[in-house]
Amino acid sequence: MFAIIAAVIFGLALILDWANASVSDAFTPQTLLMAGLLCIALHLAGIGATRRWGRRR
Repeated sequence: MFAIIAAVIFGLALILDWANASVSDAFTPQTLLMAGLLCIALHLAGIGATRRWGRRR
């Protein structure tokens, strides 16, 4: 789940960088890059992954 969120954030950062748009100081391409990297790190750490411990029949 976090990998999908990171992909969306990276896409938004890329579009903002290409358009040279300045939305506000909080949403610069660099801050979106850091948010995307955080989501990737959480994904690789296993946070947000679904685990099924038992089987139901």
